[in-house]
Amino acid sequence: MATYQMNFNQDFTSLSVLSPAGLRLYSIAGQDKVEEIFAKDNTEQIRIVERLFNSSLVVLVTSQKPNCLKMLHFKKKQDICNCFYPSEILCVRMNRQRLIVCLAESIHIHDIRDMKILHSIENIAPNELGLCALSLNSHLAFPVCQSSGELRIFNANKLRTGMTIKAHDTPLSALTFSPSGALLATASERGTVIRVFCVKNGQRVQEFRRGVSCVRIASLVFAASGDFLCASSNTETVHIFKIDARAVESVELKAIAEVAAKSDKASKESAASAPPDTEEATATPVASWGGMFSKAVSSLLHSTQVSDVLAQDRSFATVVLAQAGLKHICALTRVQKELRLLIACEDGFLYVHEFNAERGGSCKLLAVHDLRGALEDVIELQLSESVLKMQAKPVTTPQSLTLLKSCAASVLIENPDPMPDNSYASILRGDQADAMSDSAKFRKLCDAIDTPTKLYDERQFPPVAIAAKD
Repeated sequence: MATYQMNFNQDFTSLSVLSPAGLRLYSIAGQDKVEEIFAKDNTEQIRIVERLFNSSLVVLVTSQKPNCLKMLHFKKKQDICNCFYPSEILCVRMNRQRLIVCLAESIHIHDIRDMKILHSIENIAPNELGLCALSLNSHLAFPVCQSSGELRIFNANKLRTGMTIKAHDTPLSALTFSPSGALLATASERGTVIRVFCVKNGQRVQEFRRGVSCVRIASLVFAASGDFLCASSNTETVHIFKIDARAVESVELKAIAEVAAKSDKASKESAASAPPDTEEATATPVASWGGMFSKAVSSLLHSTQVSDVLAQDRSFATVVLAQAGLKHICALTRVQKELRLLIACEDGFLYVHEFNAERGGSCKLLAVHDLRGALEDVIELQLSESVLKMQAKPVTTPQSLTLLKSCAASVLIENPDPMPDNSYASILRGDQADAMSDSAKFRKLCDAIDTPTKLYDERQFPPVAIAAKD
């Protein structure tokens, strides 16, 4: 039986279906309306596909060139650029500011607007699964130990290393951020317990018991609203857990209290070293405010009984699948303003389930979409001559290559040859025969990224502000 590699985009409005025959992109417009928007044959043996929200930007990695990241404007059928890395690409993550490429022993951070490499995290613990997670506000999480479930959080916007969290005793198998980036959910290779942590201070917020038998977690994802967490495995049951808003608030208040306590301590130390005549004036207001705030928060934390927060919660809702042993990826989002659970299976089907946010329980199956069909009306992307040359020999033309070095590793970014432009403006510029410039690549990337179809889409996070036209 043929298997299909299924993958949702960041806001669950699109689904990519990859098979030995080819690649298809589908738009999920309703529970009964799943439309094909792009198709491509699989002569290059595509193995990784990612689409940026509902934009025209798609990135591909093939088995023929596993260290090459191809960036495409699929609606215009254009190549944007190709990035080459020191070793095989294992995972690609994107948001509206950053593009992350994960290799076995390094992670590369790009500005998605121009693909300039901003930072490389080198010499990480061997990460053969390419496990990493990127939040919409650019928090990056990745494992730092092969023998335990220890992870590190890195701020990909400010390019600063954050805290280290020991999430599990055994190695990690899944990581995911909440839409706001405030929470991080993790699962280990055992798959029996799922934990949720506060990104601000690394404190555990909740712990969910999936079951007692060891399983392989296939999908771990927050709902688009952030108040539910969905997990699927190689068993026949999909579990949905409810995030306790009070537990989240308690842990966040604790983080604020810790900051206030540090500020209070610093103020007292500063006051102690100040001259006697200014000590009272400078120390009293700050110290008293910090002390009062810390006491108030401590009292609130005590009243919410933190021990109950850390109790293991069972699933709020479930779905029993028709067959165990298959990989299922999940999405919990609003489709036509109704909350729906989407389950994409490697058998080539998309299942749409009802989800009751008030009662939970068993989720009723509403619709099934068969996405296995043979490719018809294939839109074939014409690869530029420079890409074809790369398959035969290295390209050394200085106008078409940009070499960006970071530490010991190097990333090679190739700008493909442009389509001929014989316009009057182009002739005046004298750039008809030149390879794509950095500014042209920037324009292409912006064009591919910024292609919203309406002024506001409530399913999209974060919303994109668009100036209204007169």
